[in-house]
Amino acid sequence: MGNLVKAEFRKTLTTKSWWGLMIPAVLFAFLFALGWGAVTNDVNDFFGSSEAEEFAAATGVQLVELPVGLLALAHGANIGMMFPVIFGVFALAGEYSKKTITTTFLTAPNRGSALTAKMLTYMVWGAIYGLVIVGASSLGTVLTVDSRGLPTASQWLGVLGAGVLATILATLFGIGVGAVWNSVVGATITLTIWMLVVENVLVFVAFGWWGVTWLGGVLPNGTLNGVVGAIGAEAFGAAGLSVPGALDDDLQWLLQYAAGAPGAFSWWAAALIFLAWTMLFFVGGWAANQRRDIT
Repeated sequence: MGNLVKAEFRKTLTTKSWWGLMIPAVLFAFLFALGWGAVTNDVNDFFGSSEAEEFAAATGVQLVELPVGLLALAHGANIGMMFPVIFGVFALAGEYSKKTITTTFLTAPNRGSALTAKMLTYMVWGAIYGLVIVGASSLGTVLTVDSRGLPTASQWLGVLGAGVLATILATLFGIGVGAVWNSVVGATITLTIWMLVVENVLVFVAFGWWGVTWLGGVLPNGTLNGVVGAIGAEAFGAAGLSVPGALDDDLQWLLQYAAGAPGAFSWWAAALIFLAWTMLFFVGGWAANQRRDIT
């Protein structure tokens, strides 16, 4: 297994996909955190006004201690997580496209060993993506958010851990979708349209027309965003077990949206639900590739 993992790392490093996708991931994470950082300063000004007293009474949150910088940090990290998903698509679907999958399967004891080596290798890559993306988002946050709104050290470490967990799962999710679809182009286009357009429209329509606030907390993109975003929502008293009963459902959803996690129940619930989506596609892709012909 060790040799198979080494071979996978060498294979990945000889391609341009790992850095070709990491560059936009860093740029988007930094720029989104930079933009949202400027907005959060205005939010903090609001929280310093008398109009915020009602909000404080409803949520039970100490506004003077509210780390609004978590909004910028979460949005930056979440937008960057689309790229490790696409990177994961290349793991197996890319080999079918380049006709190198035959060599991969024939040089391994069996297909299960080859796929396990890919899984282990891309988990490491996912962790690397997580560290880089959270780092870029943190830089954008620090450059624009006032010191009074910056997260505490423990909150930042929580975002870092959640971000690494999310990108590992995102990469495995991409592997699974690519394995099922067996096409880099098809899987990438489908994932991009679904995660950036279709799912967001569904969540907005469900909330606006039917008052359904939980849909984003069970769909793939919403749960992926919720792993990090729910940490910010929890700081607002809008997610997690500490949600006060007095908090209005619509207000709770809007605060979750501001944190980049509309419908999220908590960060750990989001992680478990997205893990279920990941396993659904990963196991499906695994099964499909046990029977798929190679040439």
